[in-house]
Formats: sequence, C-alpha cells, structure tokens
Amino acid sequence: MTAHQPWGVSVVIPGHEGIGASVDAAVIDSPSGNPRALPEEYPPVGAEVDAVVQQLRRYTSPAWARLSLRSQDLECFQWGCDFCDTPVVLSPGGDGVTLDVRSADGPGSTAIVAHRECLAIRLHTRSLEPARIRSVGRKP
Repeated sequence: MTAHQPWGVSVVIPGHEGIGASVDAAVIDSPSGNPRALPEEYPPVGAEVDAVVQQLRRYTSPAWARLSLRSQDLECFQWGCDFCDTPVVLSPGGDGVTLDVRSADGPGSTAIVAHRECLAIRLHTRSLEPARIRSVGRKP
C-alpha cells in the first residue's frame, strides 16, 4: 500500500512498478460489515498483502490494474460475463476466459470477460475457434 485515498488505496505491484494499481474500498473486507471498507479498515501504508487482479485496463498508458482484497475473491474470483451478465469464475478451474481487444491503428487495449460457451456460440459456424475456446488453458 502506498497511500490511502477517499475511494480506497493506491498500491504498487512488486515487479510491475510501471503499471498503476489501486484497490477500491468496495473490494476491501470490512470488519464492521459496511459494504465499503471504512478508511480506518484499510491496510496500513507500507503493508504487503495478497490481492487478486480484478481488472486490467490498457486503454490508455500506463496500464492500470484494479485489485481486490476480498477474502472471497482470493478463494474464487468471479466477474460479470460481458455477453450474458451473469457471474463467471475466472479462478483456476473456472469456466471464464478473457479476451484482449487491440487495434492495429494504435496503442491501447481493453479486456472482455466471458463464459467459454458465451463466446464460442457467438462465433460464425465456419470458425475453427469454438473448439479452441472450449479447451484453451485446460489440461488434456
């Protein structure tokens, strides 16, 4: 943790100091039961903690990582599918995939999160990619 902010905390990811990173108060466990952690519940500045990458944005430079400190996310990370808007598990063994969307016209990219099947069924019937989407990252 590098600094406390009204919205959460600024952080540095060791080994990736060139990437901006932050944790919103809504994804910090609140011992008091609030939906957003109170500033006094934030980890102390200088603390090293485990986190999950919630979102990585490279739409503008530098890239920006939004992290989660919620204990439930450390156990099983879920995010809304960009196709059907239901939760998709992005932790190992889950059914989620992420797509990095880039253009040859210039820098920047964004990420799309999807269930494997939501993505696979939206491709043209002649595409060879649905089978690959269903198997990428899975052990044979």
